[in-house]
Order: sequence, then C-alpha cells, then structure tokens
Amino acid sequence: MTQAVNTPRYGNAFQARIFWTYATRLLSSTTAVRRVGFESGPRGFDDVWVEYDPSRGPLDQFGRRLQVERFQCKWHVGNGTFTHVDLTDPKYSGATTTSLLQRARDAYLSDQADGFASRIRLMTNHRIHLDDVLHKLVEQQHHTLKLDEFFQGSTKQSKYWVAREAWRQHLKVDEAELRAFCERLALTSVSESLDDFRQRMDEALHFYGLKPSEPGTSSTIYDQLPYDWLAQGRNEFDAKSFREACGDDKLFADQAPPPAKVFGVKSFEHGFDRLEARCDEVLSLLPEFSDRYLKPEFTWEKDLLPKLTAFVRSAGQREQRLRLAMDTHLTLAFAAGTVLDTKSGKIVEIEQRTRGGSAIWAADDAPVDANWPGWTFSEFDMGTNGPEVAVAVSITRTTEQQVRAFLQGQPNIGRLVVAGLTGSASQCAVLNGTHADQLADRLANHLKDVRSIAGLAARPALHLFMAAPYSFAFFLGRHIKVLRPVTLYEFDFEGERGGGYVSSLTMAAGS
Repeated sequence: MTQAVNTPRYGNAFQARIFWTYATRLLSSTTAVRRVGFESGPRGFDDVWVEYDPSRGPLDQFGRRLQVERFQCKWHVGNGTFTHVDLTDPKYSGATTTSLLQRARDAYLSDQADGFASRIRLMTNHRIHLDDVLHKLVEQQHHTLKLDEFFQGSTKQSKYWVAREAWRQHLKVDEAELRAFCERLALTSVSESLDDFRQRMDEALHFYGLKPSEPGTSSTIYDQLPYDWLAQGRNEFDAKSFREACGDDKLFADQAPPPAKVFGVKSFEHGFDRLEARCDEVLSLLPEFSDRYLKPEFTWEKDLLPKLTAFVRSAGQREQRLRLAMDTHLTLAFAAGTVLDTKSGKIVEIEQRTRGGSAIWAADDAPVDANWPGWTFSEFDMGTNGPEVAVAVSITRTTEQQVRAFLQGQPNIGRLVVAGLTGSASQCAVLNGTHADQLADRLANHLKDVRSIAGLAARPALHLFMAAPYSFAFFLGRHIKVLRPVTLYEFDFEGERGGGYVSSLTMAAGS
C-alpha cells in the first residue's frame, strides 16, 4: 500500500522539479527560453514543454534548430527496464487504450501541423533493457535514435526490421512516415535520484533569484505549486507571467544576486540540462561528433581548436571574471584552459557537474587546506629508451593499467609517470575549485622537473591520459606553456574503437 501511495507523489515531484529547472530561466534577460508549459499541449506528452527563440534554440542531431521540446516524465518507485514493445503497450504507462509511442507521434503531428521543429522526449528512471534492440540504437549526444542503423534490413532476419515493423503496424504508418517521426523522438533514462533533481532545482532557484526549497524537509512547496497554478488556469508562462506568478507567491529572495554571464561549450548533450536554455552564449561542437567520437572528416587541431579558441578568447576579452559551463570531452576542457592560461589575468568559474547536481568551482572558491588529498607520483622505465613521457592521471578512476596497455608498441615513449591522489581514486576526490587548481599547479611543476632531469636539449613530448573532473583538466590546461609539446588522449568508454585510449589533440612546442 505504501508504494502505491508514493508512486504518484514521487512522479508529481519529478515532473515539478523538471518544470522549475526550465521555468526559472524565464527570469534571465538573455535566456533562449521563450515559454514554458506544465500539463498543457498534446495529450500524453504534455507534462512539461519548453519553447525556444527560433534563432537560439538547441540544435538537433542534424544541426537544425529546435523550437519546442516536449517532456513526458515517468518516475517509477522501483528499478526496472523497458523495451521497444513496452512503448507500444498502453499498460506500460498505466493507460488503457493509447500507448506512449502513439502519444509521442500525436505530439509530433501536432507540432508538425503548427510548423514547429520539435523534440518529443520520454524521461524516465527506467532503463532500456540490455537485450532490447533499442539499447544500442539510442545515441548518447541527444538520446535520439541512430536512424541509419535502425532502418537497416528488410526481412525478418533483421532485428531492426522486426522492431520497425512492430512500430509501423502499431502506428499504422509507412516506412517514410515512421522515419520522420523517429527523427523527433528521444528516449532519456535518468540515473539521478529525486533528491538529486531537488538539488538541481534549488541551484536553478538560487541562480535566478528565487528562494531555495526548505532544508531538512522531505517535500517542498515547489513540488506542489505548479499543480496549484494549474488549478488556477495558469500553466503556460512567458517571462512576464512567470515573474508575476513568482511574485504573487513571494518566491523571490530578499537579496537576489545579479545573474552571472555564462558561456557554454558542448561536444555532447546532457540528458535534459541543455546549455542553450541557461547560457548567454553557447559553442556547440555536436555537428563534428557522432556520439562521443569525432567524425573522420574533422580533426581536433584544424577544426575544433580554432573554434574553441575564438569562442573562449572572445568571452575573455569581454569579462574579467567569467563562468564556463562545459559538457565536453576532457581534451576540450584542457584546450579551453590553454586559451585563458595563467598569464591571462582572468578569474574563471567552472560549472562542475557532480553526482548531486552541479557546483561553481573557481581557483579562489575556498581557503587552502593542508589536509586535502595531494599527489603521489610513481615513475617507471618502459625499457624502450624512447625520449617521450606518458602521464597517467588517476583522480576519478585508476588509469595505469589502460595506459600500460596503450604503450605496448610505442617505442618513442620511454617513461611512465603515474599521478594519483592520497587515498583512492573517486568521483569525490577533488573537493572544490581551489583544490583542483592547486593539484593542476603541482602536477605541472612536477612534469617540468621530470623533463629537466632528462637533460635533453629539446623538451621531450608528453602524452597525457586523464581520468579527472573537467575543471581539473581546464586548470591544468592553463599551464600549457610548461606542458608543450603534449598529446592528449580520450578513453573509449563505449568500446566502439577498441575500448582503450585514442589520441585526440596534439599541441606542438611553441604552437
């Protein structure tokens, strides 16, 4: 009985917290969000919707601007999975006649008729079943389907054809109509807890000048207020009406801080926290990537680095203290630091994603504490007599084994430096921005000493392998003058390129 009672309450809280995360952005004068709706719009995908400025909305997987995102929020008390068949079964969503897939297509057709370029997103804490055809079809940048793979095969011997045929018959459409609909569909499985979503909501409330939820309570007025407004007929908001509604309920903080100017960079997409919705300016490098992999027609040095350098340099020229929000590969976080290096004189704040949401990290955000975890360094002769040095940085996870595997057959690399923290590798090992900056400074100085001991006329090249927060990578990049020449590497977590390290950006001496 307890679980049955809690299920709708938790589901309502999930939906409300998603609403606040987007609606608060209406309080910014520079937001790309124009309107936000709650329990309105096409039935079935009407939990939350967000309308963007047509010229500033996020890009879809094809590089086209989105005008509307529609969210159907499904929270389940217990762990579970779903399959492509579940999406055709009304019972899976607690309905009797209409499935989630049918509701999603109805929402798509409604937007198409109104001329809106939309994304129809299912957000749930259920995961796609590992054995289901959808499991490897949902790409990680946008959580949309890999259409070229999905639409392979034309007989019953193809698992993709079988799944398509089930959807096609269920929706009563032909292949072209199914593909057009699938272009707009997104399936997002969230791993955060309800408490994590509450923290994200509180961060948004504080950032945009509203009172945070009451600490030490199991529920909050913010979970109920959207439903109260709905009962009053207020469930679609623009900037003016949302500000009025917040004022009516006395939600504004007494001394609201002026919103900081935020510059966003992304090479992959967060599940629902789009940078375009909350950043003043965003550099999107998504068109250059397929999932987490750089497309073969692009290079890190000739295509990505010039764009990133121009964007970050422009931001630095306008702001003495600036904030960066980065949903990027570690390589790009490092590269951003090279633009705003230690000689730039800029104070940089980084929006660091954490397990419970995000935090603002800066090099001056906390007094230095001698008890913080520090470096332990180990050095190994690889037996090749090569002049170059590999560096395995193990902060969030250990890297030595994977780096050693990569170094097999690399005769130019003669030494391996393993840099770990006292204690063990952990997602929580770096405590704040000051700690990250301090670690970056000490690692850069250690590597400078390692090179000087070699006694070579020219600096031996570094090969940098990192498992670390991107804030650390950014702060380390600020020491580029003592690190060149350096090649960075990305780890193939998806296993599609062998499951090991792959070289990314090379920054030559004096370049």
